[in-house]
This record gives sequence, C-alpha cells and structure tokens, in this order.
Amino acid sequence: MILYPAIDIYEGKAVRLVKGDFAEKTVYQDSPLEAARAWVQAGARFLHIVDLDGAKTGSPKNLHHVEQITTELSVPVQCGGGLRQLGAVRDALRAGAERVILGTAAFTDVDFLDDVLGAFRERVIVSVDTRGGMVSTSGWQTTTEMPAEAVIERLQNRGVRSFVYTNVDRDGMLEGPDLDEVSRIAAVVRGRFLYSGGIGQLADLEAIAGLRQVNLGGVIVGKALYEGHFTIAEGQAALDPRRAPRS
Repeated sequence: MILYPAIDIYEGKAVRLVKGDFAEKTVYQDSPLEAARAWVQAGARFLHIVDLDGAKTGSPKNLHHVEQITTELSVPVQCGGGLRQLGAVRDALRAGAERVILGTAAFTDVDFLDDVLGAFRERVIVSVDTRGGMVSTSGWQTTTEMPAEAVIERLQNRGVRSFVYTNVDRDGMLEGPDLDEVSRIAAVVRGRFLYSGGIGQLADLEAIAGLRQVNLGGVIVGKALYEGHFTIAEGQAALDPRRAPRS
C-alpha cells in the first residue's frame, strides 16, 4: 500500500478542513507547491491534490497550482475538485495529473461519466465521500439518500474500477478509521480503492494494513502529517513493512 499525502487547496493555500466544513479550515502552508515539495523531500511516492474551491463551485480553480507542482516535482499526482465537464478533465490531465478524481458529476451525470471513461478509463478514479454511510456531494455540502455500497456497485456496472472512499464524518478528527467500514467497502469494490478519513497515528495505519485487503491500494493522510504525528517514512513503513528502511 502507498501513503498519499493530501494537499487540499483553498483560496490559493494548502489547508485542511474538519468534517468537510469550509468554515473549519486550518492553513498549513501558504504555498501548495512548498507543501508538495516538503512531502516529496520526505519520501512521498504519490500526491493527492484536491481543489476545494473547485469542489465547492463546480469548476476547477487551482489547476495552475497542479501544473506548478507537476512541473517542479518528479512524483505522480492525482487531482480532483470541480471536474464536472469533459473539458475540465482534459485540462487537469494537461496540467500534469497522472489520474483524475471525479466526484459529484459521476453520480449525477451518466453521460459525462461514460464520456470520461470512454476517453480516459485507466486514469479515472471516482471519489465516494460519505456522511452517515450516505454519499455526500457538491463539495460535501449536500448529503444524499444513496448508500455508499449501492453507489459503488452502480458505478462498477458502468465501468469504474478505481475509487477513493472517504468517511467525511471522521475527516480531520484524528480519531482513527472505522475498520469494519473499510472491510465492508473492500468487500464491495471489485477493482482498487484508497481510504481516507480519521487517520491520527501510526497505529491507525498499522490496523488498516492488518486487514490485509488486497484491493486496498493506499491511504490518504492530511492533518496527521501536517501536525507531525508521524513522518512519511514512518507512515509508509506502517502500511508496507517490507519497504521499511534497514537499521
């Protein structure tokens, strides 16, 4: 499994929200590029970038930051936030993203999803963000009545093979993941998925690794890394002990 440091961009800065609440944000770095550079210098193998302005408004606002990061740094990135039109997806890929993350439009616009999968299938991830087990959309501002498992099944039937699963209720709380939930989602996903939400300490990563879910490809971590609860190297070793540095 891979540790994915999160770079959430809002109003031009690297921030973290609490439970997806835009009023509860903490600015950790004035420059998203410098935040990314710090993670790469610490050993990050992949970066997870979310354009929060884009997620909130429905169209990308920070692709220039994505392009700056992909131009300056040598690790692949995946990015999402406001990618609700095929042109926006193309723009994100032109900005240097290795993979694009779809959210709201993947659930609400079947034609859009089909078009994106038809053009870029292997580079598409769908983000399934939940509150109380129900899918949350529009920058986490709207919670639907759609259960996550049913949505994942429906998306898979349309050809989606990669997911990000986020428990928004736990995001930014540092209180640990719901391991039963991770196992339930793993039982539904037929391709690969990444988990996000609530990681606060190394023991949380070790517990996720201990589930031994072969379709769980990695864990996205934000606040715990920014606040120094563990390092990139420690987190990666917890997820994949075989890659731990020799003493």
